[in-house]
This record gives sequence, C-alpha cells and structure tokens, in this order.
Amino acid sequence: MSSIRVRLLVSLLALLALAAAAMAAITYRNVLGETEALFDYQLQQMALSLRDQGEIASAQVDSLADEQLDFVIQIWTVDGRSIYASRAHSSLPARALLGLATLNVDGRSWRTFSVATRERVIQVAQPVEIRQRLAARAAWHSVLPLLLMAPLAALAIWWLAARNLAPLDRLAGEVRARDARSLAPVPTGSLPDELAPLARALNALLERLSGSLDAQRAFVADAAHELRSPLTALNLQLGLLRRASDDEGREAAGDALAQGIARASRLVEQLLALARAEPDAAVSAERVDLVVVARQAIADVLAFAASRAVDFELVDRGPAFIRGDAISLSLLVRNLADNAARYSPRGSRVEVSVAREPGAVVLRVDDSGPGIAKEEHERVFDRFYRRAGNGESGSGLGLAIVRGVAVAHGARVELSRAPLGGLRVGVEFPATP
Repeated sequence: MSSIRVRLLVSLLALLALAAAAMAAITYRNVLGETEALFDYQLQQMALSLRDQGEIASAQVDSLADEQLDFVIQIWTVDGRSIYASRAHSSLPARALLGLATLNVDGRSWRTFSVATRERVIQVAQPVEIRQRLAARAAWHSVLPLLLMAPLAALAIWWLAARNLAPLDRLAGEVRARDARSLAPVPTGSLPDELAPLARALNALLERLSGSLDAQRAFVADAAHELRSPLTALNLQLGLLRRASDDEGREAAGDALAQGIARASRLVEQLLALARAEPDAAVSAERVDLVVVARQAIADVLAFAASRAVDFELVDRGPAFIRGDAISLSLLVRNLADNAARYSPRGSRVEVSVAREPGAVVLRVDDSGPGIAKEEHERVFDRFYRRAGNGESGSGLGLAIVRGVAVAHGARVELSRAPLGGLRVGVEFPATP
C-alpha cells in the first residue's frame, strides 16, 4: 500500500470504526444499567405505594390483574399466609426477601422488591427476561443513531482527506506538465506548511540542474569555439603539405601538421578531463595515498619536463591518505606539474611537496616561472582563459581542471608566491585517519 491517500483513509476509517464500536458498546452498557435501575425504582415505588395505601380498592384489583401488566403483586400476612396475588401464575415466588432481590422459581428468574408492615408483607415482582428485553430495546434505540452516523462520518472523512491532499495533486500535476526544458521553480505561495519544504527542495534541485545545464551549454559552446581554430589550422597545414613542391617543404609542412595534431590532441584530452573534473561529477571515495598519486603523476610529465631541461623534486614525509578518486587526483597533480614545467625557464627546478597538517593534507607545487599577478588569481581558473604575453601555447584549461577536481573532493586551491620565485599552487584536502 504505497498511496498516502489510501493509507490515510484506511487509518482514519479504521480509527472511526474502532471509536464507533467502543462508543456503541459503552452506550449500550450504560443504557442497560440505567434501564435496570429505572425498573428497580418502579418496583420500589409500586410496593411502597401499596404499603402506604393500606387496602387495595376493588377498582385497583382489576387493573393490577391485567395480563398485559408485567408486574405481579403478592401480599402475605405476617405469619406467611398468602392473602392476595394480582394474578394467578404457576411459578410465582413463594417467599419474600425484604428489599431488592433476584429469585429463581422453576427455572424462571424474577426481580422482586419486598416491604413489611406490622400486619403484612408486600412484594412486587417482575420477570427478568421481560426487564432484559425492554432494557435491550432501549439500549439499541440509543445506539442506532450512532451507527447510522458512522457511514456519514466516513464519507465526510473521505471528502476532507481528498480536499486536504488536493495541494499535493496540484504540485504533482505542475511537475508532470513540464517538459525537459522547463526548469522554472514551482509556485510555493499557496502550499500548506507540510508541502512547502518539499517544494522548496524541488526548486533548489531545479536551480542546481539549471545551473548544471547552463554550464554544460557554455562548455559545449566554448569547446566548439576552441576546437574550430586548431581544426582550421590542421586543414591549412594539410593543404600546405599537399602543395609542397620539394622534400624540404613537405618536411616542414609535415612537422607543422604533426605539431598541430599534437596541440589538437592535447586540447581534446583536456576537454575530456575538464568534463570529468566538473564539481558536480560523481567521484569515488576510496582511501588514496596522495604521495603515491603525486609520484605517478610526476612520472607522466617527466618526458615533457626533460625536453625543457626542467628537474622535478618530490618532497614527502611518508604516506598522506585522503578520501577520493585516484584517477581524478592524478589528473589534478599532472596538470599542476605540466603547467609548472611549461612555464618554468629551461634548466630550472619544480618542487612538489605533500605534507600532513592538523586535519588536512596539503599538496604544493612550486615553480620558478614568471608567476601570476594577484589580480589574476581568480581569472586563471576560468575555462579557456590565457594570460597575455606568456609566450606559451595552451588551451587555458589546466587550472580549471584543477579547481574542478578540488571542489569535487571538498578541497581548497590557493595561489601565492613560491620560494623558488615563481608560482605556488596549494591544494588543501581534508585528512583521512
């Protein structure tokens, strides 16, 4: 049973049925008790009236002997001799117990009340089955309106439940009517307090989804724009290769084409890496030694660093574990190492260090390049942003990838001046015990 409406209706109707049954049972028992007390009171009043009257008038004799009268009156002398019975009966009580009593005569129960004077004993009796039948009828008449009202109350509960759940149906209809491109927030003004948090959470999700889609659209547009130039250059270089008239020209055109292919390949690789490093992309949460990741990432860029006569030094003080995705972390370190080797002077040194600090593990990459002006520290993390006058070709995606991986791992990236004279990039990760 997964429907809230069905569960609510079943619960309320079951509660109503139990309450109606309990009230009917209590009312029935109370009315039975009150009716029995009323019948006892009638017995007492009839007996006392005869005691106070003294003699039974002849006009009363006929009325008391009426067969339709449920009561039977008996009178004895003080020595036990019967001197009067309102009507003949085969199983009348033959003795009197003063006050209220229940007597059994020949298998039939009588409810009696007896009172004594100096000269006689007066007893008024009534068959118990007649009392019970009359009491049950009175009790049933009291319970019947309650039982008749229960179905009407059930219908009212069904209508009220449907009416109060209508805002939920409207909210579901509002969401159901939208297409994949409609990410506007759902209205929350007329929603009850119980649904408003759900609508606000849904609006927050729609807002994040809209931001993610906008970022993807911007990424696709930027990627298309950035890919257009190298592809155009490749076409031009291929044309030069075809038009070359001698071996020297063909060799020069081939070298230019190879360099263009390498640049395009690197751009495509970084675009794919950037898509993987989006802050909202899912990352695994395995236990990773950042020192091992850094050592492997440096090994991946050593060939490029050697071509520029740049030396790498890894400084570590033992394992430094964090929670994250080893591939994404390797991508982060590799981009930092590649940038450091690319922008450092030939024959310089790049220092990579991994340090355990209180509550954190910090990765630092120091180079001896020109550094980055403080006013550009935020701009360099934008996609495809290239600093003017650096003399190096690139896609402008390296630091954007670094920040994306860092944010996905709950880390913080800071740029500062390195002791080697160039740029220091520090990435602070939450530590894992």
